[in-house]
Order: sequence, then C-alpha cells, then structure tokens
Amino acid sequence: MLTPSPYGWISQYFIGFFFAYGVYLPFWALWFEDQGVSPTDIGLLVGIGFATRCVANLLITPRIHKVEHLMPALRWLSLASLAFVGFHFFTGGSFWLMALATVMFNLCCGPIVPLSDAMANYYSRLKMLDYGRTRLWGSIAFIAGSTVVGYLVSIYGSDMILYTAFAGVLFSLVVGMRATNPMPVTTSEQTAERPNLLELLSDSSVMKFLLLVALIQGSHAAYYSFSAIYWKEAGHSEDIIGYLWSLGVVAEVAVFALSKRMFSGWTLRTLFVVASLGVAMRWGLTASTTALVALVAIQLLHGVTFAMAHIAAIQYIQESDEHKMVALQALYNAIPLGAFIALMTALSGWGYENWGANVFWAMAAMGIAALFIKLDRQPAAAQPLNKAEPEAQN
Repeated sequence: MLTPSPYGWISQYFIGFFFAYGVYLPFWALWFEDQGVSPTDIGLLVGIGFATRCVANLLITPRIHKVEHLMPALRWLSLASLAFVGFHFFTGGSFWLMALATVMFNLCCGPIVPLSDAMANYYSRLKMLDYGRTRLWGSIAFIAGSTVVGYLVSIYGSDMILYTAFAGVLFSLVVGMRATNPMPVTTSEQTAERPNLLELLSDSSVMKFLLLVALIQGSHAAYYSFSAIYWKEAGHSEDIIGYLWSLGVVAEVAVFALSKRMFSGWTLRTLFVVASLGVAMRWGLTASTTALVALVAIQLLHGVTFAMAHIAAIQYIQESDEHKMVALQALYNAIPLGAFIALMTALSGWGYENWGANVFWAMAAMGIAALFIKLDRQPAAAQPLNKAEPEAQN
C-alpha cells in the first residue's frame, strides 16, 4: 500500500486526477454560467483553457523527457493544480480573474495527462501493466466525479463543482507522494536526448496523425462545453446530466477494459475509420434530438468517438521510437487535444449562441472529413498496445 506496484501507483493517480477532470469537463461551464457569464464568454474561457494546455504541452511537457523525472513533475503539477482550483473561489464573478484562474489551472493540469500516460507506456513496454486496463481506472473515476458532482450541485448549488474538483486533485497529490517499485529509470538502451518538436512536425506521417486525431477528438468541443447547458435548457436536471456523462464514460471504460479482446488484429486504419463514423453518427443525433432514450444511445457512442480513437492514438505512439514517445504524447495533447479543441470551443460558443443545437452538425462533418485521411504505417519500434500482456497488476 505504501509502496505500490507501478500498476497500483498509476491507476490510483489516474483515479484522483480523472475524478477531478470528471467535474471539470462537463460542469465548469455551468459554474461559469452561474457566475453570470454569457455563452460566448463561456466558450472563450473554456477555449482559453484548451489553448493554455496546448502551450503547456508544447513548452513544458517535452522538457520532461527522462522517465525518472516524470514522478516528481506529476507531484509538483498536482500541488499547483490544487492551489489554482482553490483560486477560483476568489474570482468574485470577474471575467478577467476567472480567465486568470483558468489559465493557471490549465497550465498545471495540462501536462499531467501526457506525463502520466508516459509513465504507463514506460511500464507497458516492460510488460508490468496493460495500458487499457490501467487507464480504465481514470475513466471509472471520471464517472464517479461527474455523477457525484451532478448530485451535489442539484442539492447544494454550483460551488460544489469547485469543492469536488479540489477533493479529486488532493487525492491524486496524496497518492502520488508515494514511491513505486521499481521506480522509472532511464536505461542504457534508451535515448536520453530530447527530440526536436519541429523535426517531428516536419514528418508527414506525424502531421497526418495529428490532423486525423484533431478532427475526431476536436469534434467533442461543443459537447464538452455546451452539452450540459443544451440538455438543461431541454428540461433535463443536473443529476440526469451527470448520469448521462457517466454513461458515456461507462462505454469508454468498457472499451478500455476489453480493448485487447475487441481489437486484436485490427489495423490503425480500421480503428480510426470506425471512430470517424461514430463521430458523424453521434453528433448528428445530438443535433437532432434531446429525447432521453436517444441521449442514452448518443452517450454510449462515446466508447467509439473517444476511447477507440484514443486507443488508436496510443498504439501509434507506442509503435514509435522510444525517445520520441513523450514528445509525441506532448504533441498529441498540445495540438489535437489542446489548440484545435480550443479553436473549436471558441467557435462553438459563437455557434451555439447563434445557431443553438445546429452547431453539432459541424462536429458531425468533422467525422466525415476524417475518413479521407490515411496514415502511413510506421516501422514497429515497440509492441503494439493490443498485444501487450499485463503483468504484476496488483
């Protein structure tokens, strides 16, 4: 317990961080709305958060390229994230103070996702854990966070969004202070030199990968920012909204847990094609109806639009040269999951204010566009994700 296995350390850290993230993604917009912020300004604030994560992952994450630096970095970032969640209590409804709190929080939490993924990939290469089974604990925690906060907000009000996120980050900090056995260490076989991001961006295969993932994951921008508001305006309560978000992540958990069995032998092309088709179907349905039965089906598609695409992206990264892994994860989180979602969030804020639910049709079109991007298969440098056997998972 005090010295957990790598699987124990990473899965428990995922639990704390993604519990807080399960509060942040679906409900931060509601907190902004309760502070009197307009939909356009909510889109700007959420977009600023994504943009900040992009900058953090371009400037901070690649500097932490040695595996022995990952754990100390995660501890300091968790401590800073905790402080800036608390700072939100003192913004007093000021747009500029809320913007400052958003920037500082995302500057700290942005690198946490690629760095914790880098630790999981490091031990996955050593066959000490399976990525899918480790990452699913983060998804389970996301469900818990969105469910709990939806219930608490419906009873005690929107300030519970901040309290619940604070509790999740605090848990990740506490469990992250422990050491694991064995600790991550750069070996003689690994290249310790930090890769050049500009050289990676000049690689056509990398650019195709980033564009493909940007279209699929960027299509979630309106969902992350305005689905809670959209469904609330349609008459669904906060606790129902929380349950819907949780259902989406239940589908995500199922895909992560069964990824080896479900996708064994699937090519990256197949994974991305299915995810792209799921995007077109999901957001087309979202634009068309708010009936509860349809929303259940829509949320189940999250296992396709997010989880399947994420598994394909991680497999692409794991198959790259080892010294490029952290840099590729930084680019993956900075551009598709940062800059592009920031842009789409800002645009969707304007679109939602002017077009309402029709903004989701634009998200559906991104899935169609993704079908036309075909990745160049890179030489296998590591064992693919769905072939790695889990070991020492306790």
